[in-house]
Amino acid sequence: MRSLLAALLCVLVAAPPALADPRPALDLDAATIPQLVRRMDAGTLTAVDLTRAYLRRIDTVDRKVRSVVAVNPAALREAAESDHRRARGQARGLMDGIPVLLKDNIDTRTGATAGSRALRVPPRDDAELVKRLRAAGAVLLGKTNLSEWANFRSTRSTSGWSGVGGQTHNPHVLDRNPCGSSSGSGAAVAASLAQVAVGTETDGSIVCPAGQNGVVGLKPTLGKVSGDGVVPISARQDTAGPMARHVVDAAVLMSALEGRGADYARELTPGALRGARVGVWRKSGVDAEADRVVRSAVDVLRRQGAVVVEVDLPHQDRIDAAEFPALITEFKHDLEEYLGTRPGVPKTLGALIAFNEADPVELSRFGQELFHQAQGAPPITDPTYREQRRTATELARRSIDEVLAAHRLDAIMAPTNGPAWKTDHATGDAFELGSSTPAAVSGYPNATVPAGFAGPLPIGVSFMAGHGADAEVLRLAAAFERAAPARRAPTYLPALP
Repeated sequence: MRSLLAALLCVLVAAPPALADPRPALDLDAATIPQLVRRMDAGTLTAVDLTRAYLRRIDTVDRKVRSVVAVNPAALREAAESDHRRARGQARGLMDGIPVLLKDNIDTRTGATAGSRALRVPPRDDAELVKRLRAAGAVLLGKTNLSEWANFRSTRSTSGWSGVGGQTHNPHVLDRNPCGSSSGSGAAVAASLAQVAVGTETDGSIVCPAGQNGVVGLKPTLGKVSGDGVVPISARQDTAGPMARHVVDAAVLMSALEGRGADYARELTPGALRGARVGVWRKSGVDAEADRVVRSAVDVLRRQGAVVVEVDLPHQDRIDAAEFPALITEFKHDLEEYLGTRPGVPKTLGALIAFNEADPVELSRFGQELFHQAQGAPPITDPTYREQRRTATELARRSIDEVLAAHRLDAIMAPTNGPAWKTDHATGDAFELGSSTPAAVSGYPNATVPAGFAGPLPIGVSFMAGHGADAEVLRLAAAFERAAPARRAPTYLPALP
């Protein structure tokens, strides 16, 4: 009997565990899209596995962050379709099988609310950018919360709050604000609730949430991504763009959003900072921690062989003075034009104002002062408005173009954000530091990348350049990321000590 037991024990010890999984562990926070695609091509990962992993995180982690307002019930089916394509050798590129979250002001057939309870009847069709993502094989994982109406309803609104989704939290410190209207997209990517997300920006609403949540964001050149089917503030400034944990992933997603054969990831060449001429717009004196991070970033640029030139961007006061009244006029015109495409929703700004006044939730946190201002704004044929728009756009372009030309620069670097403020619905946002306006108003590209921390709170730096220089700003951001990998996974602190 003893010999039989000994023989059996030897067999059990020598045999591999029957349920052992030979596949490598999946680190969602660290994995890049190219790495995931290599694993899917090798058969050690499926799109269904990846999608399930993100759905589990949404189900558990997002209870703290509250960044996802809807999950696509067809996500696993879309992932399975991707796996079938790959098995047949028909994968559509790097985005095939990659889970994506969309800001909830982007039309899908399942819905697009812009955070407002007035838009709960779904659109008739997908936005053009959604059709491009589907054509690329992406898995549409769901929708992210946003600052209601892209933060264009009240003069004292709180970023990350909407009547549909409530308040989104910054995953690094939960009582801190996620910033900007793409707050849900930024927070979700930081918390690894999707591989990538799509945000939208009029002025700061991609780069600020990317900076404050410690991820990468690209506000593209205006017109590179279709605005069809996106709830607008202004067609003269609005653009969708990618948000990701890694610059390469932002580049891959941007290629799919733009379509037309774009391949930004291929252009992320190593050593892009060597010999590059970078202007530094420090915006110093606003926040000491941001000043420290910028000093460190400048040291990185110099160590990597870049030529650093101190610059100041002119015309900012005049741009600020002209931009806001122009947006007020454009908002009423462009929003009502969009509402005309939606079934079962209010068709005018006045009808939205009345809806909010009658709704028990919509005005519970802050008012609708900007709606009232837009309701009384002049039409887009008004000569004063036209001069405001011309002034804002021309001066914003000059503020970048003239500095680039005068110093023979490849790009301008600036702090993206200061440390995230504490969310307070009574007082609204405590926004102090940003650099988004020149690129936003000019329609030029702006890429932000994590650069450091103020305690546990992320701070990013932005690279901006001239019209169509999206590949250049991504290339510099990727080289900076490689030289100084500053991003950290969030730890979901309830509050600062």
